[in-house]
Amino acid sequence: MNFEGQFVLVTGGSRGIGRSIVEAFANAGATVGFVYNSNSAAADAVVKELTDKGKKVSAYQCDVADKVAVDALVEKLVGEWGRLDVLVNNAGIIKDGLLATMTFEDWNAVIATNLTSVFNFCQAVTRPMMSQRYGRIVNMSSVAAEFANAGQANYAASKGGIQGFTRCMATELARRNITVNAVAPGFIETDMTAAVRNAAEDEIKKRIPARRLGKPEDIANATLFLAAKESGYVTGQVLKVDGGLTLGGI
Repeated sequence: MNFEGQFVLVTGGSRGIGRSIVEAFANAGATVGFVYNSNSAAADAVVKELTDKGKKVSAYQCDVADKVAVDALVEKLVGEWGRLDVLVNNAGIIKDGLLATMTFEDWNAVIATNLTSVFNFCQAVTRPMMSQRYGRIVNMSSVAAEFANAGQANYAASKGGIQGFTRCMATELARRNITVNAVAPGFIETDMTAAVRNAAEDEIKKRIPARRLGKPEDIANATLFLAAKESGYVTGQVLKVDGGLTLGGI
Protein backbone atom coordinates (compact mmCIF):
# COMPACT_ATOMS: atom_id res chain seq x y z
CA MET A 1 0.00 0.00 0.00
CA ASN A 2 1.41 3.32 -1.11
CA PHE A 3 0.71 6.51 0.84
CA GLU A 4 3.08 8.81 -1.05
CA GLY A 5 1.80 12.39 -0.98
CA GLN A 6 -0.71 11.67 1.78
CA PHE A 7 -0.87 13.36 5.17
CA VAL A 8 -1.65 11.24 8.23
CA LEU A 9 -2.44 12.14 11.84
CA VAL A 10 -2.12 9.47 14.55
CA THR A 11 -3.05 9.93 18.21
CA GLY A 12 -1.11 8.09 20.90
CA GLY A 13 1.80 7.50 18.57
CA SER A 14 4.85 7.41 20.82
CA ARG A 15 4.78 3.75 21.90
CA GLY A 16 3.17 0.36 21.43
CA ILE A 17 0.53 0.01 18.74
CA GLY A 18 0.58 3.73 17.98
CA ARG A 19 4.31 3.77 17.33
CA SER A 20 3.99 0.81 15.00
CA ILE A 21 1.21 2.60 13.09
CA VAL A 22 3.34 5.74 12.75
CA GLU A 23 6.27 3.67 11.46
CA ALA A 24 4.08 1.79 8.98
CA PHE A 25 2.59 4.94 7.44
CA ALA A 26 6.00 6.64 7.31
CA ASN A 27 7.57 3.60 5.63
CA ALA A 28 4.70 3.63 3.11
CA GLY A 29 5.63 7.18 2.08
CA ALA A 30 3.19 9.33 4.06
CA THR A 31 3.91 12.53 5.92
CA VAL A 32 2.96 11.64 9.48
CA GLY A 33 2.15 13.79 12.49
CA PHE A 34 1.52 11.99 15.74
CA VAL A 35 0.16 13.13 19.09
CA TYR A 36 1.58 12.23 22.48
CA ASN A 37 0.49 13.22 25.97
CA SER A 38 3.50 13.66 28.24
CA ASN A 39 6.39 11.35 27.34
CA SER A 40 8.41 13.74 25.19
CA ALA A 41 11.50 11.51 25.36
CA ALA A 42 9.65 8.61 23.75
CA ALA A 43 8.11 10.89 21.14
CA ASP A 44 11.48 12.44 20.29
CA ALA A 45 13.00 8.97 19.93
CA VAL A 46 10.35 7.97 17.38
CA VAL A 47 10.89 11.16 15.39
CA LYS A 48 14.67 10.80 15.41
CA GLU A 49 14.65 7.14 14.41
CA LEU A 50 12.37 7.75 11.44
CA THR A 51 13.75 11.09 10.25
CA ASP A 52 17.25 9.61 10.33
CA LYS A 53 15.93 7.14 7.75
CA GLY A 54 14.59 9.97 5.60
CA LYS A 55 10.96 9.63 6.67
CA LYS A 56 8.65 12.61 7.19
CA VAL A 57 7.48 12.47 10.81
CA SER A 58 6.66 15.10 13.45
CA ALA A 59 5.40 14.87 17.05
CA TYR A 60 2.89 17.16 18.77
CA GLN A 61 2.07 17.32 22.48
CA CYS A 62 -1.67 17.52 23.04
CA ASP A 63 -4.23 16.51 25.64
CA VAL A 64 -6.57 14.49 23.42
CA ALA A 65 -9.49 15.09 25.80
CA ASP A 66 -9.12 18.88 25.48
CA LYS A 67 -11.35 19.92 22.58
CA VAL A 68 -9.90 23.41 22.29
CA ALA A 69 -6.37 22.03 22.05
CA VAL A 70 -7.42 19.38 19.52
CA ASP A 71 -9.20 21.91 17.31
CA ALA A 72 -6.14 24.16 17.37
CA LEU A 73 -3.78 21.32 16.47
CA VAL A 74 -5.87 20.08 13.55
CA GLU A 75 -6.27 23.63 12.24
CA LYS A 76 -2.49 24.10 12.45
CA LEU A 77 -1.72 20.87 10.61
CA VAL A 78 -4.28 21.43 7.85
CA GLY A 79 -2.87 24.94 7.43
CA GLU A 80 0.68 23.62 7.10
CA TRP A 81 -0.09 20.53 5.03
CA GLY A 82 -2.92 21.90 2.92
CA ARG A 83 -4.99 18.75 3.48
CA LEU A 84 -5.45 15.81 5.84
CA ASP A 85 -6.00 12.39 4.31
CA VAL A 86 -5.98 9.95 7.22
CA LEU A 87 -6.84 10.14 10.91
CA VAL A 88 -6.05 7.25 13.24
CA ASN A 89 -7.54 7.56 16.73
CA ASN A 90 -5.29 5.30 18.77
CA ALA A 91 -4.85 7.13 22.10
CA GLY A 92 -6.02 5.04 25.01
CA ILE A 93 -5.46 4.15 28.66
CA ILE A 94 -6.63 1.53 31.13
CA LYS A 95 -7.55 2.00 34.79
CA ASP A 96 -9.00 -1.37 35.70
CA GLY A 97 -10.97 -2.02 38.86
CA LEU A 98 -14.18 -3.70 39.97
CA LEU A 99 -17.23 -1.48 39.56
CA ALA A 100 -18.04 -1.55 43.29
CA THR A 101 -14.78 0.23 44.09
CA MET A 102 -14.02 2.07 40.84
CA THR A 103 -13.58 5.78 41.44
CA PHE A 104 -15.36 8.35 39.35
CA GLU A 105 -11.95 9.78 38.48
CA ASP A 106 -10.84 6.46 36.98
CA TRP A 107 -14.12 6.10 35.10
CA ASN A 108 -13.94 9.61 33.74
CA ALA A 109 -10.25 9.45 32.80
CA VAL A 110 -10.75 6.35 30.65
CA ILE A 111 -13.90 7.67 28.96
CA ALA A 112 -12.25 11.04 28.29
CA THR A 113 -9.03 9.63 26.86
CA ASN A 114 -10.45 6.66 24.96
CA LEU A 115 -13.84 7.92 23.75
CA THR A 116 -14.15 11.69 24.05
CA SER A 117 -10.84 12.07 22.22
CA VAL A 118 -12.32 10.20 19.26
CA PHE A 119 -15.20 12.68 19.12
CA ASN A 120 -12.78 15.59 19.42
CA PHE A 121 -10.50 14.55 16.58
CA CYS A 122 -13.23 13.23 14.30
CA GLN A 123 -15.23 16.43 14.58
CA ALA A 124 -12.10 18.51 13.99
CA VAL A 125 -11.16 16.69 10.77
CA THR A 126 -14.68 16.38 9.35
CA ARG A 127 -14.83 19.81 7.73
CA PRO A 128 -11.47 19.66 5.94
CA MET A 129 -12.12 16.10 4.78
CA MET A 130 -15.60 17.03 3.54
CA SER A 131 -14.17 20.02 1.69
CA GLN A 132 -11.58 17.89 -0.09
CA ARG A 133 -14.16 15.13 -0.60
CA TYR A 134 -11.77 12.47 0.64
CA GLY A 135 -10.73 10.96 3.93
CA ARG A 136 -9.98 7.82 5.85
CA ILE A 137 -10.68 7.55 9.59
CA VAL A 138 -9.66 4.51 11.63
CA ASN A 139 -10.66 4.28 15.30
CA MET A 140 -8.99 1.86 17.71
CA SER A 141 -11.53 -0.26 19.59
CA SER A 142 -10.95 -3.61 21.32
CA VAL A 143 -12.44 -7.09 21.52
CA ALA A 144 -13.25 -6.05 25.11
CA ALA A 145 -16.13 -4.02 23.66
CA GLU A 146 -18.07 -7.22 22.97
CA PHE A 147 -16.55 -9.81 25.29
CA ALA A 148 -16.67 -8.90 28.95
CA ASN A 149 -13.75 -8.94 31.34
CA ALA A 150 -14.34 -8.31 35.04
CA GLY A 151 -12.81 -5.06 36.20
CA GLN A 152 -13.01 -3.31 32.84
CA ALA A 153 -16.37 -1.56 32.92
CA ASN A 154 -14.83 1.79 32.02
CA TYR A 155 -12.56 0.37 29.31
CA ALA A 156 -15.28 -1.80 27.75
CA ALA A 157 -17.74 1.11 27.76
CA SER A 158 -15.23 3.37 26.01
CA LYS A 159 -14.41 0.79 23.34
CA GLY A 160 -18.06 -0.14 22.80
CA GLY A 161 -18.84 3.54 22.41
CA ILE A 162 -16.16 3.80 19.74
CA GLN A 163 -17.83 1.07 17.72
CA GLY A 164 -21.23 2.72 17.79
CA PHE A 165 -19.72 6.11 17.05
CA THR A 166 -17.78 4.65 14.11
CA ARG A 167 -20.94 3.28 12.50
CA CYS A 168 -22.83 6.55 12.89
CA MET A 169 -19.99 8.59 11.43
CA ALA A 170 -19.67 6.19 8.52
CA THR A 171 -23.30 6.73 7.52
CA GLU A 172 -22.93 10.52 7.75
CA LEU A 173 -19.74 10.81 5.70
CA ALA A 174 -19.91 8.05 3.09
CA ARG A 175 -21.27 10.29 0.34
CA ARG A 176 -18.23 12.56 0.67
CA ASN A 177 -15.84 9.68 -0.06
CA ILE A 178 -14.84 9.49 3.61
CA THR A 179 -14.70 6.06 5.20
CA VAL A 180 -14.84 5.45 8.95
CA ASN A 181 -13.84 2.07 10.33
CA ALA A 182 -12.54 0.56 13.55
CA VAL A 183 -9.91 -2.02 14.44
CA ALA A 184 -10.54 -4.26 17.45
CA PRO A 185 -7.27 -5.80 18.68
CA GLY A 186 -7.15 -8.90 20.82
CA PHE A 187 -4.20 -9.63 23.12
CA ILE A 188 -1.28 -7.64 21.72
CA GLU A 189 2.27 -7.54 23.08
CA THR A 190 2.47 -3.98 24.44
CA ASP A 191 3.30 -2.22 27.70
CA MET A 192 -0.43 -1.90 28.38
CA THR A 193 -0.95 -5.66 28.43
CA ALA A 194 2.26 -6.52 30.28
CA ALA A 195 0.62 -7.21 33.65
CA VAL A 196 -1.93 -9.61 32.18
CA ARG A 197 0.69 -11.35 30.06
CA ASN A 198 3.05 -11.77 32.98
CA ALA A 199 0.29 -13.41 35.02
CA ALA A 200 -1.29 -15.68 32.42
CA GLU A 201 0.41 -15.57 29.01
CA ASP A 202 0.47 -19.35 28.53
CA GLU A 203 -3.23 -19.66 29.36
CA ILE A 204 -4.08 -16.78 27.03
CA LYS A 205 -2.24 -18.44 24.14
CA LYS A 206 -4.24 -21.64 24.66
CA ARG A 207 -7.43 -19.65 24.01
CA ILE A 208 -6.13 -18.18 20.75
CA PRO A 209 -6.46 -20.44 17.69
CA ALA A 210 -3.30 -18.88 16.20
CA ARG A 211 -1.49 -19.92 19.40
CA ARG A 212 0.39 -16.65 19.72
CA LEU A 213 -0.14 -13.14 20.98
CA GLY A 214 -0.51 -10.40 18.44
CA LYS A 215 2.24 -7.93 17.68
CA PRO A 216 1.78 -4.17 17.19
CA GLU A 217 2.68 -4.69 13.53
CA ASP A 218 -0.42 -6.87 13.10
CA ILE A 219 -2.59 -3.93 14.11
CA ALA A 220 -0.60 -1.48 12.01
CA ASN A 221 -1.07 -3.62 8.90
CA ALA A 222 -4.84 -3.78 9.43
CA THR A 223 -4.94 -0.03 9.96
CA LEU A 224 -3.09 0.64 6.71
CA PHE A 225 -5.52 -1.61 4.85
CA LEU A 226 -8.54 0.35 6.10
CA ALA A 227 -6.79 3.68 5.42
CA ALA A 228 -5.79 2.86 1.84
CA LYS A 229 -7.38 4.47 -1.19
CA GLU A 230 -8.14 0.97 -2.44
CA SER A 231 -10.41 0.33 0.58
CA GLY A 232 -12.91 3.01 -0.36
CA TYR A 233 -15.89 0.62 -0.38
CA VAL A 234 -15.25 -0.54 3.19
CA THR A 235 -16.92 1.66 5.80
CA GLY A 236 -18.70 1.32 9.13
CA GLN A 237 -16.89 -1.93 9.88
CA VAL A 238 -15.14 -3.26 12.98
CA LEU A 239 -12.19 -5.44 12.01
CA LYS A 240 -11.18 -7.89 14.74
CA VAL A 241 -7.44 -8.59 14.72
CA ASP A 242 -7.16 -11.24 17.41
CA GLY A 243 -5.75 -14.46 15.97
CA GLY A 244 -9.22 -16.01 16.17
CA LEU A 245 -9.59 -15.39 19.91
CA THR A 246 -13.23 -14.32 19.67
CA LEU A 247 -14.41 -17.07 17.32
CA GLY A 248 -15.69 -19.03 20.27
CA GLY A 249 -15.97 -16.13 22.72
CA ILE A 250 -13.44 -15.24 25.38
